[in-house]
Amino acid sequence: MTANMNSLQSTPRRFTLMLSGEDALDAHAIGSQPLKGLPHERFLLGDLTPIAPVLLLGQSTLQVNPSQEIVCLQPVHLHATRDHLILMGQNQIDLTEAESSELLKTALPLIEEDFQNPVLFHDKHYWFIPAGPFASLASYSVDQAHGRNIDWWMPRDTHAEGIAKHWRKLQNEIQMLWHIDPVNEAREQRGLPSINSLWISGIGKLNDVHLPQVIRGSQQIYGEHTLLAGIAKYLGISHSSSIQTESLAGAFAWLDRPETIWHELSYALTHQKIDQLLLVDFPNGKVRERILTAKDLHKKSWAFWKKVEPLTWKEIISS
Repeated sequence: MTANMNSLQSTPRRFTLMLSGEDALDAHAIGSQPLKGLPHERFLLGDLTPIAPVLLLGQSTLQVNPSQEIVCLQPVHLHATRDHLILMGQNQIDLTEAESSELLKTALPLIEEDFQNPVLFHDKHYWFIPAGPFASLASYSVDQAHGRNIDWWMPRDTHAEGIAKHWRKLQNEIQMLWHIDPVNEAREQRGLPSINSLWISGIGKLNDVHLPQVIRGSQQIYGEHTLLAGIAKYLGISHSSSIQTESLAGAFAWLDRPETIWHELSYALTHQKIDQLLLVDFPNGKVRERILTAKDLHKKSWAFWKKVEPLTWKEIISS
């Protein structure tokens, strides 16, 4: 009994903080195509990045079949430049629930005919449907492709030929319907970008999810990112969009602005609320994990008689 208690006491109280990563295209492209998923998406879910079923699990009350391939469809705006199209991010288009529902209603017969399945669930940014004949497509999320020339990020065939062509045909038919839709006429009158295309991504099944140990060993997940609610439900642990600084030990967080809680994390380390901060980031697109303790929070100096200055968040992440 004493040995067990000592073992429990020797386990460090750790808080894990993950930062978002960006592609390093030159280093990580595979032949003529990019890797599927942003670095943090691959870290969270594994190399197959089955984003759609995890999002569906987190955003709905449905019982998601773990062996069923799910697709995420998103109404988007493609911005035309002189010689190519650029995908705009979801936070740039100001799409409402009502507009999304109307656009789905217009496109629904075409979607369900080609996917050979009914839509399972939808909100204003995400529509979910079983992948059907599109299950083998290699696709890329809006988060990965936005702000870039879509030629590099369009869905591609893998082992079955003609699937990408089938998708482009459906996409073009929907684009023509939406071009004359009252939703877009009203948006253009308000000076908003038209919803002129449909994006496909996240294809996969829950059985393809491969979570890292830092997630599997967590007791609580913090963060607003839509994937986190699904991961928490998948693991059967609690999730909160806002961080609870009094409950850091054993928690995992992915935050939009981690610098805003650096003061609280420093305090928790120096006042022994937690023993370690595991920082996960992705320099040059590769995963890096660093463990920080209280003694790592101050600048090293040979001038021992001077007051030691604490490291800033910028200094921590750039080291």
